[in-house]
Amino acid sequence: MSLVIVDTGCANISSVYCAFQRLGVDAKVSRDLSVIKNASRLLVPGVGAARQAMANLRERDLIATLQQAEQPLLGICLGMQLLTDRSEEGDVDCLGLIPGQVKRMQVGDLRLPHMGWNTLQVEESAQNHPLLKGIGEKDYLYFVHSFAVAPSDTTLARCNYGSDFAAVIGKGNKLGAQFHPERSGAVGARLLQNFLNFNG
Repeated sequence: MSLVIVDTGCANISSVYCAFQRLGVDAKVSRDLSVIKNASRLLVPGVGAARQAMANLRERDLIATLQQAEQPLLGICLGMQLLTDRSEEGDVDCLGLIPGQVKRMQVGDLRLPHMGWNTLQVEESAQNHPLLKGIGEKDYLYFVHSFAVAPSDTTLARCNYGSDFAAVIGKGNKLGAQFHPERSGAVGARLLQNFLNFNG
Protein backbone atom coordinates (compact mmCIF):
# COMPACT_ATOMS: atom_id res chain seq x y z
CA MET A 1 0.00 0.00 0.00
CA SER A 2 1.21 3.49 -0.83
CA LEU A 3 -0.14 6.54 0.96
CA VAL A 4 0.43 10.01 -0.43
CA ILE A 5 -0.18 13.14 1.61
CA VAL A 6 -1.00 15.76 -1.01
CA ASP A 7 1.29 18.76 -0.67
CA THR A 8 -1.33 21.50 -0.50
CA GLY A 9 1.10 24.09 0.81
CA CYS A 10 -0.76 24.16 4.13
CA ALA A 11 0.73 24.16 7.58
CA ASN A 12 0.08 20.79 9.23
CA ILE A 13 1.65 18.40 6.70
CA SER A 14 4.59 17.41 8.88
CA SER A 15 2.40 16.54 11.86
CA VAL A 16 0.17 14.39 9.63
CA TYR A 17 3.25 12.67 8.21
CA CYS A 18 4.51 11.93 11.73
CA ALA A 19 1.11 10.53 12.73
CA PHE A 20 1.36 7.93 9.97
CA GLN A 21 4.96 7.17 10.90
CA ARG A 22 3.72 6.30 14.39
CA LEU A 23 1.39 3.80 12.69
CA GLY A 24 4.35 2.26 10.87
CA VAL A 25 3.46 3.80 7.51
CA ASP A 26 6.08 5.62 5.49
CA ALA A 27 3.83 8.08 3.71
CA LYS A 28 5.04 10.27 0.87
CA VAL A 29 4.38 14.00 0.78
CA SER A 30 4.06 14.99 -2.85
CA ARG A 31 2.64 17.40 -5.38
CA ASP A 32 3.83 15.22 -8.29
CA LEU A 33 0.84 14.25 -10.44
CA SER A 34 2.14 10.78 -11.33
CA VAL A 35 2.94 9.96 -7.70
CA ILE A 36 -0.54 11.07 -6.65
CA LYS A 37 -2.27 9.16 -9.44
CA ASN A 38 -0.43 5.94 -8.59
CA ALA A 39 -1.01 6.04 -4.83
CA SER A 40 -3.37 3.53 -3.27
CA ARG A 41 -4.56 6.09 -0.67
CA LEU A 42 -4.62 9.90 -0.72
CA LEU A 43 -4.83 12.30 2.19
CA VAL A 44 -5.61 16.00 1.76
CA PRO A 45 -4.46 17.94 4.86
CA GLY A 46 -5.05 21.58 5.60
CA VAL A 47 -4.73 24.42 8.05
CA GLY A 48 -5.50 27.91 6.83
CA ALA A 49 -7.99 29.56 4.49
CA ALA A 50 -9.95 27.89 1.70
CA ARG A 51 -9.23 30.54 -0.94
CA GLN A 52 -5.46 30.26 -0.50
CA ALA A 53 -5.57 26.47 -0.35
CA MET A 54 -7.55 26.25 -3.60
CA ALA A 55 -5.14 28.75 -5.18
CA ASN A 56 -2.26 26.49 -4.14
CA LEU A 57 -3.97 23.45 -5.67
CA ARG A 58 -4.63 25.37 -8.87
CA GLU A 59 -1.05 26.62 -9.08
CA ARG A 60 0.21 23.05 -8.62
CA ASP A 61 -2.22 21.74 -11.27
CA LEU A 62 -3.76 19.37 -8.73
CA ILE A 63 -7.46 20.18 -8.97
CA ALA A 64 -8.38 17.89 -11.88
CA THR A 65 -6.15 15.11 -10.55
CA LEU A 66 -7.94 15.13 -7.19
CA GLN A 67 -11.38 15.41 -8.81
CA GLN A 68 -10.62 12.37 -10.97
CA ALA A 69 -9.01 10.30 -8.21
CA GLU A 70 -10.46 6.80 -7.94
CA GLN A 71 -8.59 5.63 -4.84
CA PRO A 72 -9.80 6.21 -1.24
CA LEU A 73 -9.23 9.83 -0.26
CA LEU A 74 -9.46 11.46 3.16
CA GLY A 75 -9.54 15.20 3.79
CA ILE A 76 -8.86 16.49 7.29
CA CYS A 77 -9.80 19.87 8.78
CA LEU A 78 -9.53 22.40 5.93
CA GLY A 79 -8.81 19.42 3.69
CA MET A 80 -12.30 18.10 4.44
CA GLN A 81 -13.83 21.47 3.58
CA LEU A 82 -11.97 21.50 0.26
CA LEU A 83 -13.79 18.30 -0.73
CA THR A 84 -17.15 20.11 -0.73
CA ASP A 85 -18.75 22.29 -3.43
CA ARG A 86 -18.05 25.77 -2.13
CA SER A 87 -16.66 27.67 0.86
CA GLU A 88 -18.01 30.92 2.24
CA GLU A 89 -14.49 31.52 3.56
CA GLY A 90 -13.11 33.53 0.67
CA ASP A 91 -16.21 32.79 -1.45
CA VAL A 92 -14.42 30.10 -3.45
CA ASP A 93 -15.40 26.99 -5.39
CA CYS A 94 -13.90 23.83 -3.92
CA LEU A 95 -13.32 20.35 -5.38
CA GLY A 96 -16.95 19.25 -5.51
CA LEU A 97 -16.28 15.65 -4.45
CA ILE A 98 -18.81 15.59 -1.60
CA PRO A 99 -21.95 17.75 -1.73
CA GLY A 100 -21.95 20.56 0.80
CA GLN A 101 -21.36 24.23 1.52
CA VAL A 102 -18.81 25.51 4.05
CA LYS A 103 -20.19 28.40 6.11
CA ARG A 104 -19.13 30.39 9.14
CA MET A 105 -20.29 28.62 12.29
CA GLN A 106 -23.28 29.99 14.19
CA VAL A 107 -22.32 29.51 17.85
CA GLY A 108 -24.30 32.10 19.78
CA ASP A 109 -22.26 33.44 22.71
CA LEU A 110 -19.52 30.84 22.35
CA ARG A 111 -16.09 31.81 21.07
CA LEU A 112 -14.76 31.21 17.60
CA PRO A 113 -12.74 29.41 16.57
CA HIS A 114 -14.15 26.21 18.00
CA MET A 115 -10.88 25.10 19.57
CA GLY A 116 -10.35 22.08 21.77
CA TRP A 117 -11.76 18.65 22.50
CA ASN A 118 -15.27 17.55 21.58
CA THR A 119 -17.21 14.36 20.97
CA LEU A 120 -18.99 12.90 17.95
CA GLN A 121 -22.55 11.73 17.48
CA VAL A 122 -22.45 8.96 14.90
CA GLU A 123 -25.38 8.97 12.49
CA GLU A 124 -27.71 5.97 12.67
CA SER A 125 -26.96 5.18 9.03
CA ALA A 126 -23.19 5.19 9.69
CA GLN A 127 -23.04 2.99 12.79
CA ASN A 128 -21.10 0.34 10.86
CA HIS A 129 -19.04 2.61 8.63
CA PRO A 130 -15.46 1.29 8.49
CA LEU A 131 -13.92 4.75 9.03
CA LEU A 132 -15.58 4.98 12.45
CA LYS A 133 -14.86 1.43 13.62
CA GLY A 134 -13.96 1.44 17.31
CA ILE A 135 -14.78 5.13 17.78
CA GLY A 136 -17.62 5.87 20.18
CA GLU A 137 -19.61 8.84 21.37
CA LYS A 138 -17.55 9.16 24.56
CA ASP A 139 -14.32 9.56 22.61
CA TYR A 140 -12.86 13.05 22.32
CA LEU A 141 -11.22 14.53 19.23
CA TYR A 142 -9.40 17.81 18.73
CA PHE A 143 -10.99 20.62 16.69
CA VAL A 144 -9.74 24.02 15.52
CA HIS A 145 -12.08 25.78 13.05
CA SER A 146 -14.46 28.68 12.50
CA PHE A 147 -16.18 27.35 9.37
CA ALA A 148 -18.10 24.12 9.01
CA VAL A 149 -20.42 22.06 6.83
CA ALA A 150 -24.06 21.66 7.84
CA PRO A 151 -25.28 18.11 8.52
CA SER A 152 -26.75 16.39 5.45
CA ASP A 153 -27.18 12.92 3.98
CA THR A 154 -23.40 12.73 3.48
CA THR A 155 -22.81 13.18 7.23
CA LEU A 156 -21.36 10.12 8.98
CA ALA A 157 -20.99 11.84 12.37
CA ARG A 158 -21.87 15.24 13.72
CA CYS A 159 -20.62 17.44 16.53
CA ASN A 160 -22.24 20.25 18.47
CA TYR A 161 -20.70 23.62 19.27
CA GLY A 162 -23.50 26.13 19.54
CA SER A 163 -25.23 24.19 16.76
CA ASP A 164 -24.73 20.88 15.00
CA PHE A 165 -22.19 20.59 12.20
CA ALA A 166 -20.81 17.71 10.15
CA ALA A 167 -17.71 16.29 11.84
CA VAL A 168 -17.22 13.35 9.47
CA ILE A 169 -18.57 13.19 5.93
CA GLY A 170 -18.39 10.62 3.18
CA LYS A 171 -19.52 9.76 -0.31
CA GLY A 172 -18.26 6.51 -1.78
CA ASN A 173 -14.49 6.39 -1.31
CA LYS A 174 -14.20 10.12 -0.54
CA LEU A 175 -14.13 10.89 3.18
CA GLY A 176 -13.59 13.92 5.38
CA ALA A 177 -12.97 14.67 9.06
CA GLN A 178 -13.34 18.20 10.43
CA PHE A 179 -11.15 17.50 13.46
CA HIS A 180 -7.40 16.87 13.55
CA PRO A 181 -6.83 13.11 13.94
CA GLU A 182 -3.07 13.72 14.05
CA ARG A 183 -3.61 15.74 17.24
CA SER A 184 -6.30 13.54 18.76
CA GLY A 185 -4.22 10.87 20.49
CA ALA A 186 -5.22 7.21 20.33
CA VAL A 187 -8.71 7.97 18.99
CA GLY A 188 -7.33 9.97 16.08
CA ALA A 189 -4.76 7.26 15.40
CA ARG A 190 -7.61 4.75 15.27
CA LEU A 191 -9.40 6.80 12.62
CA LEU A 192 -6.22 7.05 10.52
CA GLN A 193 -5.70 3.28 10.83
CA ASN A 194 -9.33 2.74 9.80
CA PHE A 195 -8.64 4.85 6.72
CA LEU A 196 -5.60 2.75 5.89
CA ASN A 197 -7.82 -0.35 6.12
CA PHE A 198 -10.66 1.24 4.13
CA ASN A 199 -11.20 -0.38 0.73
CA GLY A 200 -13.83 2.01 -0.57
